[in-house]
Amino acid sequence: MNASGRRRVLAEAGLLHPNPAEVRAVLFDGRQPFFLAEDKVQVKYEMLRAHVLEGVAVKAAAETHGYSRAAFYLIQAAFAERGMAGLVDDRRGRPLKLTPEIASFVAGAERSLSGVDLAEEVTRRFGVSLHRRTLERARRR
Repeated sequence: MNASGRRRVLAEAGLLHPNPAEVRAVLFDGRQPFFLAEDKVQVKYEMLRAHVLEGVAVKAAAETHGYSRAAFYLIQAAFAERGMAGLVDDRRGRPLKLTPEIASFVAGAERSLSGVDLAEEVTRRFGVSLHRRTLERARRR
């Protein structure tokens, strides 16, 4: 696949790096077509690899890959917790903890329950803590 086709696929999947022009790591200088600064997952992986395997300081690794130090630590934690899947941003929309089972419960819950009461009931029944606003929005869907 050529670079423009790859960019199109990445865009459709929501996987474009938000600041590809800020990616200054040597691997992404354009001499090796395999490394594409627009590929958010690849850039995140290479940023972590540069730090872990090459000993690049966190600040430098983050900056040369177009991320902040704070973002580096979030990406590192996501990778430690979920491996490669952690490098893919969570899809926007339904919160991850709002499972279909919980959503079904919320949809069928008594309308007189407040968001706070509903959150407490979800925690009691499912062992999952969700914010009252999350549950109020889920109720309206």
